[in-house]
Amino acid sequence: MGRVADRIRDALQRSFQPERLEITDDSARHAGHAHAHPEGESHFTVAIVSPAFAGLSRVERQRRVHAALAEELAGPVHALSVKALAPGER
Repeated sequence: MGRVADRIRDALQRSFQPERLEITDDSARHAGHAHAHPEGESHFTVAIVSPAFAGLSRVERQRRVHAALAEELAGPVHALSVKALAPGER
């Protein structure tokens, strides 16, 4: 993983202390599209499981992840797909 992925990982670890965190750089699938960076690290998928999401709606979970990654989303990250779950959910 690259520098941007490391920043995403650090921010999500700090904000949510997840039990599971997977970050996938999907940038290669978007090569040639608008906002795709030739060096990659512009499109990501995040799967995160954290007790912090218990009792929250899917929309609220997305909002909290986006808030935790505001700096990255304002800069190098163009697209982010998020699957945020509480422990025990699928």
